Amino acid sequence: MKLAFIGLGTMGAPMALRLALAGFDLAVYDISSKACARFDAVSNCRVASSPADAAQGATAIITMLPESRHVRDAIFGSQSAIETLRPGTIVIDMSTGSVPALLDLASDLAAHEVRLMDAPVGRSPKEAQAGQLLVMAGGSKEDIAEVSCVLECLGQEVIHAGPLGAGLKLKLVNNYMSMVGMVMTAEALNLARMLDLDLTQTVHVLQSTPAGRGQINTNFPKKVLKGDVSPDFPLRLGLKDIGLGLALAQSAGAPTPLGSAAQQIFALSFPWGRAEQDCTAMLHLYGDLSGPSSQTMSGSKRE
Repeated sequence: MKLAFIGLGTMGAPMALRLALAGFDLAVYDISSKACARFDAVSNCRVASSPADAAQGATAIITMLPESRHVRDAIFGSQSAIETLRPGTIVIDMSTGSVPALLDLASDLAAHEVRLMDAPVGRSPKEAQAGQLLVMAGGSKEDIAEVSCVLECLGQEVIHAGPLGAGLKLKLVNNYMSMVGMVMTAEALNLARMLDLDLTQTVHVLQSTPAGRGQINTNFPKKVLKGDVSPDFPLRLGLKDIGLGLALAQSAGAPTPLGSAAQQIFALSFPWGRAEQDCTAMLHLYGDLSGPSSQTMSGSKRE
């Protein structure tokens, strides 16, 4: 399989290197000449002068770029890949961008009889070089099967999330949770610091409880995701505890915008009739707020 790889940044460079070392016939391109220079002496690898040059004769083209606009520019901009892409070629967008922009790109590529699939990745540059990424693919089964050797070279696990765009949606859900968790962790540790607690000891405690290990790894799988919202710890007590924590934070002058927002959501458990349900029924409370069409999971009723 002859590949073109466009985007040799923090993640793209080790991914492209992995493919070259695995024996793929590879052409690479990046707008940075410094990034391209790293591949001058790499076997099975040709440094291209433009996206059009990289795509010349390619069976599949991979884009790994910062934003959707960069992907579109590589495909349809000046000296772009579309100039040399043959009908039937697959474009594998492994970037993390906009779902609407991805679907628009698919429509424009279809007019040229070029296929598109999304396959954003998780994990770090170190895992990229070792071929241990998590690949979240969206597209037809046939397209994914056709490039499976590429995806499996890069990923320790390849998940077919669904049709075009599903892989990107899954990646964005993951990143959403990660970034909110970043704020939550910083808010909690800052509160501990302002209360004159030892941070090393605090981290040790948090790492051994669901607070630090994460509800997705602890309570949610054994309770609400199994359809069980009988109260191990009810939402009304969660509201009490977050209120006590916020009062303590206020006394220390610690900012708690995320905690204040969470308190408002917990308080909704009373008007929605969920106050006596397990705290993981927060998932169903969000379903209540989202409307009837979201209630597709077993155990979503209030009884």
